[in-house]
Amino acid sequence: MKNWINRMLSSADKALDATGGIEAEGDHAAVEYAAEVDATYYRWLTASNGYAAAPDVEEHILDLVRTLAADPVAASGLVPRIPELIPQLLRDLADDDVSTGDLARSVERDMVLVAEVIREANSAYYRPLQAVKSLDNALMMIGQNGLRMLLARIAFRPLIKMAEQGFARQAAPLVWNQSEKCALASSLMAPGLGAGVFEAYLAGLMQNLGLVVAFRLAERAAESGKIPGSSEFGERLFAVSRGLSSTIAAHWEFPPVVVEAIATAGQPGATTLARTLERGDQIAKLRVLIDAKVVDEEDDLVTEGLDNFERRCLGKLTGLPG
Repeated sequence: MKNWINRMLSSADKALDATGGIEAEGDHAAVEYAAEVDATYYRWLTASNGYAAAPDVEEHILDLVRTLAADPVAASGLVPRIPELIPQLLRDLADDDVSTGDLARSVERDMVLVAEVIREANSAYYRPLQAVKSLDNALMMIGQNGLRMLLARIAFRPLIKMAEQGFARQAAPLVWNQSEKCALASSLMAPGLGAGVFEAYLAGLMQNLGLVVAFRLAERAAESGKIPGSSEFGERLFAVSRGLSSTIAAHWEFPPVVVEAIATAGQPGATTLARTLERGDQIAKLRVLIDAKVVDEEDDLVTEGLDNFERRCLGKLTGLPG
């Protein structure tokens, strides 16, 4: 996974928000809100495998993740590569003159991919008036950008299945579910925040890759099959694992704007794409928690933490596979 992502991306919008940012009080409230969402999500994610780890064990795990994040070759070597068909299709999508018929001929080479495209066109996101049954109609429904996002999602799926046993294997599909929702939520938020739609989608898919690797490292350092369960540790683990995701993304030659967004989401002075990713991540975590019946639609995290458009994004994530 090297230069193909750069070839399919349009130029990223790097312009900063012209409003000049938020006041210090609002900034502090946003940080507290993000921490509460993260803490609730982490407690749910580790509910059956978390334990009260000693501080030195927690620090050792975080140090292991930081050390790996400083070694791009070793970090990227822990995750598998993607199928060759996907980059070829994405290169085709980079051509503005490519027709729906051309895309259909490329997609129909893989019947699994055909089924994925038709399934996508019939999803709650597109809400067709009647069932879409043909590949041509499905491609017209989702459009070229929708196909790009679907292909990126398919390309990343093998990465989340790399854990062989223990907590990491149990958590990986849950993390991937949240990643897919984060990618979609980020892409929905992107236009209003001045970020690129596909860049936001790609960043959402990529940001949790380091977390799955971190879980594998944590299992080796902690009690067998367990992971430190404190909310404070979870918040710190999310932060250092984003650094690891960013390292892998840079080694794979992802666009710099995506690498930076993953590394700096939630930090002061972040780019529009990083802010988009942060909000998409929070919306996706809330969707996962609502679906798991940990919080409900009327919880303050939803009614007070999200504006009207963000709540509509939350609704768009309803019924997605996961």
